[in-house]
Amino acid sequence: MLVLLPPSETQRSGGGHSSLDLDRLTLPVLRPQRVVVLDALEALSRDAATAARVLGLGVTQHGEIAVNATVRSTPTMAAVDRYTGVLYDALDAASLDARARRWLGSSVLIQTAPLGPIGALDRIPAYRLGAGAALPGSPSLRRVWASAVTAAIAEVAPSFVLDLRSEAYAALGPVPPTVASAYVRVVSERPDGAVRALNHFNKNAKGALVRTLALHRPRIGSVRGFSEWARAQGLRLDGGRPGEVALFA
Repeated sequence: MLVLLPPSETQRSGGGHSSLDLDRLTLPVLRPQRVVVLDALEALSRDAATAARVLGLGVTQHGEIAVNATVRSTPTMAAVDRYTGVLYDALDAASLDARARRWLGSSVLIQTAPLGPIGALDRIPAYRLGAGAALPGSPSLRRVWASAVTAAIAEVAPSFVLDLRSEAYAALGPVPPTVASAYVRVVSERPDGAVRALNHFNKNAKGALVRTLALHRPRIGSVRGFSEWARAQGLRLDGGRPGEVALFA
C-alpha cells in the first residue's frame, strides 16, 4: 500500500548539516521536474515585490522570500518532521518508534509543490510554495508535475493507493487509473442525518489515521481491504462517489 499526503504550509525551521540532495529523494525519475521548479523558485526570490505577490505573503512574512533564495543550501530534516500543523501534529511522527517510522519511510509519499511527491523520511529544506502558485517564466505546477507524477507512481506499481491529499495537491499527481485507489474525504453527520465535509477535523482525522497505520502496519491491497481494516479499528467508513471513501470523524 502507498499512502499519499499533502504537505503543510507551516514548517519547522532549521535542520541538520546536510543540504538538499536531489539524487537521494524518492522517485529520482522526477529530478528534471524538481530542477525546473527549484530554478524558478530561486529566480522568483530575486524580486521581492513579485515574490510576495506570487506567494501570497503579508508584510510580516517577507522573510519567506529569503528562505526560498537559499532552498538548495540550507539545512534539511525528514519531511515528516519538517511539516507542522493539524495533520502532522496528529500524526506526531517524532513520537513513533523506529519500526513505525520505517513504515512511514517506505509507505508514505508527501506531495509537495517544489519537489513533487517525496518520501516521508526524505530530507528537505524549509520552503514557501503552495500548489496554487504560478511561478513566472515557468509552466504551471500542474503542467510540470501531473503527468510525470502519474507515470512515476505507475512505475512503482503499488498494489493500492490511499489518497489523503487535498484536491489541489491531488491535481499535481493523479493516481494512475490502472492502480487500485481510494480518495478519502473526511465528513461528519449532523443530528438531522445530513453529511458535511470537515476542514480542521479533516486534517486531524487524516493525521490520526496515518499514525494508526504506522503503528499497525497492515497489509492492504484494495479498497475492501482498507475498509475492513478501518472498521476493525473502530473507524466508520461509507462509500462515496466512485473511487472515493467517506471517513466519519
